[in-house]
Amino acid sequence: MNSEFLEALKDLEKEKGISVDVLLEAIEAALLSAYKRNFGSLQNARVHIDRETGDFKVYSQRAVVEEAQDDRVEISLEEARKIDPRYNLGDMVENEVTPRNFGRIAAQTAKQVVVQRIREAERNIIYEEFSNREGDILTGVVQRIENKNVYIELGKTEAILTPSEQMPNEEYRQGDRLKAYIVEVRKTTKGPQILVSRTHPGLLKRLFEMEVPELQDGVVELKSIAREAGYRSKIAVYSKDENVDPVGACVGPKGMRVQNIVNELNGEKIDIVKWNQDPSKYVASSLSPAKVVAVEVWEDEKVARVIVPDYQLSLAIGKEGQNARLAAKLTGWKIDIKSESQMAELYPDYHDQADLNGSREDYLTDDYVEDYNSYPAADELLEEDEK
Repeated sequence: MNSEFLEALKDLEKEKGISVDVLLEAIEAALLSAYKRNFGSLQNARVHIDRETGDFKVYSQRAVVEEAQDDRVEISLEEARKIDPRYNLGDMVENEVTPRNFGRIAAQTAKQVVVQRIREAERNIIYEEFSNREGDILTGVVQRIENKNVYIELGKTEAILTPSEQMPNEEYRQGDRLKAYIVEVRKTTKGPQILVSRTHPGLLKRLFEMEVPELQDGVVELKSIAREAGYRSKIAVYSKDENVDPVGACVGPKGMRVQNIVNELNGEKIDIVKWNQDPSKYVASSLSPAKVVAVEVWEDEKVARVIVPDYQLSLAIGKEGQNARLAAKLTGWKIDIKSESQMAELYPDYHDQADLNGSREDYLTDDYVEDYNSYPAADELLEEDEK
């Protein structure tokens, strides 16, 4: 080793961000291991690399004791003071024992250490870069598909899209360009492992934040998301600014903003509803596109009964209960949906109590609320659902 080698290490420090001192310490440790392995030495030893010239030397180390039992690791106080009168018990006496043909082994070992440290540094850089991006979106190209896992190329590394995180209606082909949500970044012996998802609700959230400037600026808030990936999603949005329509902002001019997201998600339908602090109004809007006649809530149990026109019942429930299920996920409320005919059977005076043609607007009248105790209560609704 020489000064050129040190210059090369300094260049690596600038390019890869690996400290020269860290590299030299690693090389010293590797050279010591190589020395003991190749020369069968059982003695204590130390390898030192001169930071100015790059020259290396191997030193044997022996402890100063009263009487030496093993000359390879110990030296008597009398012998030590013959070398230097300043030695005392417990000191270490060092002698240079650098083998003549150790240069070739040293060069090979240094190369292996440097290559290994460069690889580790690059892995750490990649890990730090992507671990800080958990919860964000990345864009990559499908590199290959193995055992149903989709590997997405990201330049110096790749991300893994496992079968459980793939959308059921999507087919992935080599060369496809797609966006994915970073779920987790793990450190492994083979480098960082980046796990991504196409089904995570966070993907929908980040796509809206990218498309809607009002969300980025904080003018509009995305309060809640419910998603059945590949089929349908619902989001609830809100704005403190009365002059801003949060739903319109997310839909965009001529529906372009939401349409871009629908295209990215291969046709997944998206309902955008306005969040409301009043749970009855929030639950009613969550069942969009169905129209709601009235809502009664039990706040302690977070249960809501929703009344819809007869012709809207199937729309409110949705195919295989999907609309009602997503509305429940979105609001966090248990929702029981009844048609007006069903309500009339349960409560004969229903049509008299509720103003079906005018002031009902979408919610129960005061008289209707007063007599509502004759209906099954929230705990009965829960028991009915469990059956």
